[in-house]
Amino acid sequence: MCGIVGYVGTRQAAAICLAGLRRLEYRGYDSAGVAVLRDGQMLVRKTVGKLMVLASSLEQEPLDGTIGIGHTRWATHGRPSIANSHPHLDCSQQFAVVHNGIVENYAELREQLQAQGHEFRSQTDTEIIAHLLEKYYDGNLLTALRRAAADLDGAYAVAAVTTREPDVIVAVRKRSPLVVGLGEGENYVASDMLALREQTNRVYVLDNDQFAQVTRAGVELFDSEGRPVQREPYRIQWDTEAIEKRGYNHFMLKEIHEQPAVLRDCLEGRLSAGAEAVSLPELNMSPQEIKSLRKIVFTACGTAYHAGLYGRFALERLAGIPCEVDLASEMRARDPVVPENTLAIVISQSGETADSLEALLELREKGARLGSIVNVVDSAIARESDWVCYIKAGVEIGVASTKAYTLQVLMCQLLGVHFAQIRGTQPPEYLAQLRAAITRLPEQLEEVLATEDHIKYLADKYQWMEDCLYLGRGANYCSALEGALKLKEISYIHAEGYAAGEMKHGPIALIEPKCPTVALAVEGEVYEKMIGNIQEVKARDGQVIAVAFEGDDNIARHADDVIRVPRCPEILSPIPVQVPLQLLAYHIADLRGCDIDQPRNLAKTVTVE
Repeated sequence: MCGIVGYVGTRQAAAICLAGLRRLEYRGYDSAGVAVLRDGQMLVRKTVGKLMVLASSLEQEPLDGTIGIGHTRWATHGRPSIANSHPHLDCSQQFAVVHNGIVENYAELREQLQAQGHEFRSQTDTEIIAHLLEKYYDGNLLTALRRAAADLDGAYAVAAVTTREPDVIVAVRKRSPLVVGLGEGENYVASDMLALREQTNRVYVLDNDQFAQVTRAGVELFDSEGRPVQREPYRIQWDTEAIEKRGYNHFMLKEIHEQPAVLRDCLEGRLSAGAEAVSLPELNMSPQEIKSLRKIVFTACGTAYHAGLYGRFALERLAGIPCEVDLASEMRARDPVVPENTLAIVISQSGETADSLEALLELREKGARLGSIVNVVDSAIARESDWVCYIKAGVEIGVASTKAYTLQVLMCQLLGVHFAQIRGTQPPEYLAQLRAAITRLPEQLEEVLATEDHIKYLADKYQWMEDCLYLGRGANYCSALEGALKLKEISYIHAEGYAAGEMKHGPIALIEPKCPTVALAVEGEVYEKMIGNIQEVKARDGQVIAVAFEGDDNIARHADDVIRVPRCPEILSPIPVQVPLQLLAYHIADLRGCDIDQPRNLAKTVTVE
């Protein structure tokens, strides 16, 4: 989850690395550092804390040099400190390494290297790599990195430089993202395209066990055996405006407001007003294959897991296919049974989530057909899948996911309707109603966003709370979980999402005036039961914020406050319901003075297990 940037060219490397690291600060913020080569010397600057501390240090005492590597750290091995910050050096201080991932056998390697006389300065697994480069170097840095990588177990992305070859950066990727940017007389390395977009729109996305040798003159790619690899660079489709706040105080708020537009982008070519069917040619599955499915397994982590919960609900309800949903880490732990004609769908914004990628690979070994719902094009999960539905969210920078979640839910709705069309599991007139309602969702989200002042009022009213319950049923059970996650992620308020039917099985003990409840009570199959749950809360002096449909005259008699959303079929309501929950969490966090885009202890892309 750490951020890596490297530069070789004619400009000042420290400044280029720092600019790229600013774009990657969502990946790591415990500490930061840069290493620059100049006149045969390795110049290193490391600081603890957010990137601004490093920026201030470099402003006061610049590091001059036209080749260098930089890093922002999210601690795994060793607490945040100068010693544990990257870049890490070898004994001779001639090799510098930055690293994202975990070296699983680092303790064994450290013991071996110490026995050979190497002295360690940190507690990190990364320092192992610097000493391995020192051990294996015989005049060629790329060869040394290849030999070092052969010793490493785990997932990692590495970039390294040495004073002995002062015009080259070498890099390797194994199940942790790494890209190489292409310029004119200068080239780049980074763990994310986002870091490089201001400099170039052409990148190589490295494959697993692929190496890069980067100089001013060009980039060479190699496989693990040292054989040259030929490939075409990927052209980044989004422009630099996508990585600016454009007048919003935070990226999260900007991304919440982008949702009507990105929903339209996601629907384009898949479903339009008046269309007689959902079109998903990217599935690459014949009607017979879809009809023969015996089981669907959704797997994901965090917010994407909540989208998977909705996917299970929608695919079972609409297409009549038995479904499971698993947290990716837990799915692997229980060794799931995968019968013949099973479709596995992995959901991930980044497409690089370590646990989700490992779950995908295990499901492949068990014989499942692999699909994915992903945002980042050409990411690891996308490349490993038999088919991929890109959600087209564009860049999402805020650590707390917003627009990616609603688009993941939307894609599950499209899959549900598409599979139901082919399998004939729903009346045609009902599917026509759903298709028409889905095309209205972008406009409905614009209506929800127009009520932001009311949500700000509620945020001010409830900003004092330290505990909060979110209750939902049926299609909106996932909405309760996701709403609670957003509040706890960015405001640090203890919030729990529950299936409302579970209230009597424990959570009702928490109800008191100091613990408000957010109840998702849109009219539909579970509406009366939700009203009953609200009454249970009120009978115990709890305060209730209800999310309900416009025109519901009954709800105000039961709740203290009401947030209204446009009417739609209940099965589609998790999208309009979620946006006010995102806004409520955002404005409470803002009033409490929290670091919304970079909440403590969290990183945007979890690329370690």
